Amino acid sequence: MVLHYIVWDIQPEIVNFFGISLRYYGVLFVLGLILSYFLLKILFRIENIEPEKLDRLTLFGFIGIFAGARLGHCLFYEPDYFLNHPLEMLLPIESDLDGAYRFTGYRGLASHGGAMGLILAIIFYNYKTKEPLLKTLDLIAIATPLTAIFIRLANLMNSEIIGLPTQLPWGFIFVNVDSIPRHPAQLYEAFAYLISFGVLILLYHKKRDHIPTGFLFGLALVFIFLARFFIEFYKEKQVVFEAQMTLDMGQWLSLPFVLTGLAVMLWRLKARI
Repeated sequence: MVLHYIVWDIQPEIVNFFGISLRYYGVLFVLGLILSYFLLKILFRIENIEPEKLDRLTLFGFIGIFAGARLGHCLFYEPDYFLNHPLEMLLPIESDLDGAYRFTGYRGLASHGGAMGLILAIIFYNYKTKEPLLKTLDLIAIATPLTAIFIRLANLMNSEIIGLPTQLPWGFIFVNVDSIPRHPAQLYEAFAYLISFGVLILLYHKKRDHIPTGFLFGLALVFIFLARFFIEFYKEKQVVFEAQMTLDMGQWLSLPFVLTGLAVMLWRLKARI
């Protein structure tokens, strides 16, 4: 039997202007955020929430996602390096062997840190606007998988977060990494988030008057992070120290989110009874 693998030879850089690099990762990340913004705009209109509040939520949310994702990567995955190079946590630079800095863009964002940052941003937004917290969390929960889809597609364009070797015919050969067919783990996650988005938007559209406030938020946590937990079994380890762990860092970080989601769902269902 002849297997025809998918040869993935995409370069992560789209174009370079005088040393400033435009990359697929940044474009897809921003595109995901823009689509989520327009979806939230529709949801805010349905819920009769002032559009000005969406602008504030967008600003707080963007800062929370980016800061949380960056700090999450630095502290969860490479603490030894970044605690000794704190400037590189905050700025898109990297020092070379001579001690000089060069622009590299931000290399390394952790979704778990981004989720934590977003939740803190929503809490701050609700403190400032007095909007009901659980209602806001529900609306954000519907839009979040949409952004997550594009982030994983961005990882695919970067040939990063690659899967374990496979002989399945849909295996990807990431030319920028090696010549081994691998699970396209980025696409597995993107597809899981697409299903999550479809279920959440359908429940909101069909059942929002019958679902207790906060339930969709809990369900989103379970969907997203349970998918992340199981797909991690098909991924290569991202950092060396994970080789000594029973579960990898992504799985350990996912478990609290799954448990929190289940607890929120049960709490809101009991409150409705």
